[in-house]
Amino acid sequence: MIRPRWEWALDDAEGRVLSVPSPVFTTQYDAEQWLGEHWRELAAGSATSARLLHDGSQVTPGVVLPSV
Repeated sequence: MIRPRWEWALDDAEGRVLSVPSPVFTTQYDAEQWLGEHWRELAAGSATSARLLHDGSQVTPGVVLPSV
C-alpha cells in the first residue's frame, strides 16, 4: 500500500530552499497542525515561508512565517 506523503519545503528571505527537512506526514491535516505548532522555531531559524508539498508537488500557496 502506498501512502500519501505530505511535507513542508522551507524557504529563506532570498527564496532559497533551506536544507532543514520537515517531517513527512500521511495527512494534510497533520502537516498543517505541525506547522502551526512549530512556525516560531522555524522562523527563528531563518525560514521566512513554507510550501506544502504532496508527493513532491506544491499543493497550496506558500505560507509566510512572521518574524519572531
